[in-house]
Amino acid sequence: MFYEQITEWQQRLSDSSWESFNGIDVERVLARETLHPQDLAVLLSPAAITYLEPMAKKAQSLTIRHFGRTIGLFTPLYLANFCSNSCLYCSFHAGNEIVRCKLTIEQVIKEGEAISSTGLQHLLLLTGESRTQSGPSYMGECVRALRPMFASLGLEVYPLSTEEYRHLFEEGIDSVTLFQETYDETTYALVHPAGPKRDYHYRLGAPERACSAGISSVNIGALLGLSDWRRDAFYSALHADYLQRNFPGVEVAISVPRLRPYAGSFNSSAAPVTDEALVQIILAYRLFLPRAGITLSTRESPQMRENLLPLGITRMSAGALTSVGGYSETDNVGSAQFEIADERSVPEVVQMIRAKGYLPTFCDWVDMRAGKDALNSFK
Repeated sequence: MFYEQITEWQQRLSDSSWESFNGIDVERVLARETLHPQDLAVLLSPAAITYLEPMAKKAQSLTIRHFGRTIGLFTPLYLANFCSNSCLYCSFHAGNEIVRCKLTIEQVIKEGEAISSTGLQHLLLLTGESRTQSGPSYMGECVRALRPMFASLGLEVYPLSTEEYRHLFEEGIDSVTLFQETYDETTYALVHPAGPKRDYHYRLGAPERACSAGISSVNIGALLGLSDWRRDAFYSALHADYLQRNFPGVEVAISVPRLRPYAGSFNSSAAPVTDEALVQIILAYRLFLPRAGITLSTRESPQMRENLLPLGITRMSAGALTSVGGYSETDNVGSAQFEIADERSVPEVVQMIRAKGYLPTFCDWVDMRAGKDALNSFK
């Protein structure tokens, strides 16, 4: 269990440990090909701030070596925003007075057709965390309706059992995205005061259950800004490393979401994540996890996304909405989960990526379960 590693490193990595590293430690780490958790801590320490430029050069080289100059594109589709949790940092909080709705299968198909018309072939399906409104059976119906339109379908929902992940895999899900939000148990309990999401350990084990169920790709991470960013970044990368070692056949990716404005009043000033800190996190991830994908969403501004792209990013969302519906209709749209910062259309994001010297990729994975003609369908 990964929790055992968290416990071990909590004892080894005290608050003073971050300050104990120096420039010599950083230079020693940069000279190595294979890094260990202690090296990761060095790269996330204050001592590494003055080494961001050499870190960036090595990160860019590693990314090109393992991924080329390609950036995979995807977009999210929110199916529902009903929720049973009381997360202090989310618009979907069960106590918030927002417009709640859930797409019918007919509406799901219309949304899918609108998204598919942009050329995007990788779709991430999201719901609020309500088993009553958005149970696995409903998700399965949506997957069956969307499967013929897309090369791959991902899922970002509440934690499921191994059997439920296996069922949705058989329906056509290829990937699972699940953020632990914060790896600090004390903070986790504070920001999740009520609801099933309060179970820290069940959520922590979900990526492993997804891997065991046959899911081809998992994407994890922490919501940066909930707690001390160095610790959350450290445990996120350690978690990704754990999954890579225990499930070598699964493609592991890591995301770097920062808190965004939403319908609530959570104060993130106690754990600010500056632009410089975000750069350091991405570089540390790439150097420690050279084979892991790194995903950057529209939570970041256009300028920030352009600047971060060469540092190790391999996937970006484009033309994204965080409301329920909206791709095909402007009426009857449910409230958004958070405000996005990059509102550019798919063609605009594609143009930006090409201008940076990279190749935007609409389809880099085809689920052959769709049939023997699936490959030709998505060429």
